[in-house]
Amino acid sequence: MSDLNTTTEPQIPVDPLAQWGESAPRGGRAVLNRMLKGDGKVPLFLGQTLIKSLRDQGYNSTTSALCEFVDNSFQWGAEEVRVYIAQSKRDKSIRIVVVDNGGGMTPAGQRVAMSFGGSMAYEARTGISRFGMGMKTAGLSISPTVDNYTWQEPRAYYNVTLDVNEIGSKRDNTLEVPEPQLNDDLPSDLVDILTKPTSWPKNSHESQTLLATSRDELPGCLGNSGTIVYLSDCDRLSYKKEQTLAEHAIKEMGRVYRRFISQGKRLYVNNRLVEAFDPTYQMPTGRHARVEGLTETRSRLIFSRILEIPVSDNETAPTTRVTVKLFALPYEAWSSLSRKVLKNDLQVYGDSTVSFVRNDREVDIGATVRALGINKHSSNNWLRVEIDFTGEADEGFGIASNKQGVRLRDFAAEKIRELLEEPLAALRKELAELRTKHAALKSVSTVSEAERRATGAEGVQAESLPTEALTDDQKADLEKNLQALAIGLKRDDETDEQVFDRIKKSKFLTRTVHDDYHPFFDSEYKYERIILTVNTAHPFYQKVWEPLETLAKASAAGTAGEDEDAEANPNTSNTVTEALVGLQMLFFSLARTQAQLAAQDKDGDRKPLFKRFRKEWSDNLERQLQSGLNADE
Repeated sequence: MSDLNTTTEPQIPVDPLAQWGESAPRGGRAVLNRMLKGDGKVPLFLGQTLIKSLRDQGYNSTTSALCEFVDNSFQWGAEEVRVYIAQSKRDKSIRIVVVDNGGGMTPAGQRVAMSFGGSMAYEARTGISRFGMGMKTAGLSISPTVDNYTWQEPRAYYNVTLDVNEIGSKRDNTLEVPEPQLNDDLPSDLVDILTKPTSWPKNSHESQTLLATSRDELPGCLGNSGTIVYLSDCDRLSYKKEQTLAEHAIKEMGRVYRRFISQGKRLYVNNRLVEAFDPTYQMPTGRHARVEGLTETRSRLIFSRILEIPVSDNETAPTTRVTVKLFALPYEAWSSLSRKVLKNDLQVYGDSTVSFVRNDREVDIGATVRALGINKHSSNNWLRVEIDFTGEADEGFGIASNKQGVRLRDFAAEKIRELLEEPLAALRKELAELRTKHAALKSVSTVSEAERRATGAEGVQAESLPTEALTDDQKADLEKNLQALAIGLKRDDETDEQVFDRIKKSKFLTRTVHDDYHPFFDSEYKYERIILTVNTAHPFYQKVWEPLETLAKASAAGTAGEDEDAEANPNTSNTVTEALVGLQMLFFSLARTQAQLAAQDKDGDRKPLFKRFRKEWSDNLERQLQSGLNADE
């Protein structure tokens, strides 16, 4: 039996370092071994291992890490920031430079800034910076060596270098930031990047605006003060090519810093000026406003509300203001634009539904925010939500030190979700109705196929449609009537000549209405043609006809909806197209039969009977569809 009053001292392993990996810093091994022997004080942070661990801090992309440097530049008054991503033609290695014309730092301030947690704005929640970690962790996430140059007078460049391998080899228990070294010139490899065109963009003299064109010119162009971050050994990048990295940075930074750019700040990537991109389409200076062919350049503000949200989940916590805005994109003006314009130029499709902006800097954007009840859906392409807050709301929005997205906490999400629920539902309903109307007016190739087949079948029908022998004057009148009919049946992609030619060749025509009180289909035999009218407001159109139409177009075009690319599936495309054509011909045959029977009716009783039949049938079908006929039993 053990003695309960006996205490056992913890046993120190014979080899306390036996589980360290092969790549562990050697200096850290020596320091830890010394500390385990009780030799010397134990620091709160073991620098040799901490600095290497911070390389894995985790950034969503190279661009998101580079934004940490741009954040610091704008935080400290820079009017111009330049990002360089330069790839060597010889060995394909990449070096990155970020230079600004901000206030620069004193040598003492530079040492503080290069320490972890060292910040001139710690816990100040009115600006972008807050924790004093971003520049170092972002730099190390890309390169094991981070060089910082700063100056407050021309040609007086103070330099501090953080080198993971060098620090890892030190055997001191306590590590210090190196003393800044004063230089009257910058390294040649850095000067080359700042004075020569990068290999991308091409046609460098036309598409790149250089900071300076020579070493002698550079000091004057750098100005009286500023800061440079130089990553000369980039080994952890999102992409391998300079062009891909630069294009991604231009696209993301234009959106993230849209407000700063609109206020006059200049941001360059590889000597190309970055334009502001506003995903809400409200900014008159945004890049989207210059897309050619737009008749409408701004979205519609549905509402703007200010919420008081607690700064924490403590019941007695003070509140801070959060602004929530809901926008509707100009669907009627834009929906007829080409897919290239919508997707590439305007960027309507994508994960841009909800934008979170903290102190004028976007910190997250996405199509899905489950905490707010917003899931990815095609209707989201045409609406936007912007949530604006200050650093006081950081806890409620879950803002971490590396600003990698928003993680909404319940006490903040609940208030925003309640505010958005009804307006979002109403806007989605409005957009659905607009999409239905637009789909009805838009040219659809499968409708023409149904008309073509029905017309072609006339030669084998047992009974021909009623016709009359026409005089020359009657033929001329018919021509005029067909021209008038063509005006009402013209599609978006047709000229007057094309629609008239189509109507002359076809015995079966389709047109649409959007009327809550109209039957699903109507028909008439006029000008020796069957004219089928389809009601896009009827549930049968919305639940059966339109989904088949959408799926047919998506399968044929190789897309799975408006915003998701997918490979085309010929089998699926053919099957769905045939189903849609068959559905349309079902109603053509019904309309043709009614035209035949009406022609045989000497007393004229059948025409009103057919009209009543179509209305009663449509109403019955509507009630069945809306009652959940296909629900699980």
